[in-house]
Amino acid sequence: MLNRAHLAELRATEEERFVAGHPRSAELSARARGPLLAGVPMPWMTRWPGRFPLFFESAAGARLVDVDGREYVDLCLGDTGAMTGHALPQVADAIASRARHGLTTMLPSADAVWVGEELARRFGLPTWQLAMSATDANRFVLRFARHLTGRPRIAVMDWCYHGTVDEALAVLDGDRVLPRPGALGPQVDVAETTAVVPFNDAEALDRRLARGDVACLLMEPALTNIGIVLPEPGYLEAVREITRRHGVLLVIDETHTLCTGPGGATAAWGLEPDLVVVGKPIGGGVPCAAYGMSAEVAERLTGPMLGHEIDVAGVGGTLTGNALALAAIRATLSTCLREEDFAVAVPLAERFAAGVAGVIAEHGLRWHVQRLGCRAEYWFCPPPRDGAAAAAAVDEDLEGFLHLWCLNRGVLLTPFHNMALFSPAHTPADVDRHTEVFAEAVAALLG
Repeated sequence: MLNRAHLAELRATEEERFVAGHPRSAELSARARGPLLAGVPMPWMTRWPGRFPLFFESAAGARLVDVDGREYVDLCLGDTGAMTGHALPQVADAIASRARHGLTTMLPSADAVWVGEELARRFGLPTWQLAMSATDANRFVLRFARHLTGRPRIAVMDWCYHGTVDEALAVLDGDRVLPRPGALGPQVDVAETTAVVPFNDAEALDRRLARGDVACLLMEPALTNIGIVLPEPGYLEAVREITRRHGVLLVIDETHTLCTGPGGATAAWGLEPDLVVVGKPIGGGVPCAAYGMSAEVAERLTGPMLGHEIDVAGVGGTLTGNALALAAIRATLSTCLREEDFAVAVPLAERFAAGVAGVIAEHGLRWHVQRLGCRAEYWFCPPPRDGAAAAAAVDEDLEGFLHLWCLNRGVLLTPFHNMALFSPAHTPADVDRHTEVFAEAVAALLG
């Protein structure tokens, strides 16, 4: 049992160390509180540890430098947006070239054909469309599903995350569907739009889909945003059988689970979804996303997609599929996120998991480290089997302390939980640095 008073004392000391070491970030944060809501360009940036947000100056490969000149081993990588590593020269060159020849025209470029073919090769679904973000892609896919099935609801996993999609910001409270805690201003009662089922519970899914009102199941093949929760043996096969039997489209969101390989879990685990969504990593840091579909779904959508009123169908956006994004995707996928890249990144995640597990075992803690491809993280409990258990295990005080301890010693973790992501730009020394810092933190906690 941790001494909470001692934890608070350690956190206070780390806060003082953070403030003393980041005067320029403190200055910019103070200035930002007037012109920027909450002092940041996006609200979730307030989730970083420390008394104020860290402002960054540059990022390249697996390193980030803040405005005070401090360098960090970046294990966040933009929460997968920079899974390839930062500032890829090939992407920078493609962006510069594209900028000199026009960024957006409402017309397809030759890059679009290449991107569609490459995504089809990687994921095994033949037909693709582009979006500006995975949130947008998920929104579009949900519209398609309701249109194709004539059913009003979508189903998601309890404590899932699929961006800022209204229908996905839902959780279970017993048998009741409620807005996810923290969701601002739901436009309608989420119980009217959404069915929610626990992850790893095929029987619960079967019972809920049997009602016949669900158009599609939108899910990650492994939960990630509440922490890594892996599917139990046979679960994903059961999901596919159940959705097919009930006439429900299966949508796999690979935005985070792309960490499992070039074609995400869909290819790595031999999944057979009706639609796949993939987001931020594929553009090397440039905003973009894509969604693919089976031949059957594509054939059923061809008519509506060629309709006179498709521009007001709720699918699209003037900048969606722009030439800049497509050039960035082509540059990224032609040189990154390949088998040879994962062959470097995945062993680093394995090394990270082994290092953390060794520290946990040394101190006899009931903590756990989980890994998914080149992504890994630690829990302050045994591994949860569903989202509700994962949410219940969150220890904000302990997480905040560990994040700040690591940050003050030059290691940047993802702010939302204890996640580390690895790219080919990382080195074994980077991994070992985290293990060393983590061990020091645990020793200080238990000292």
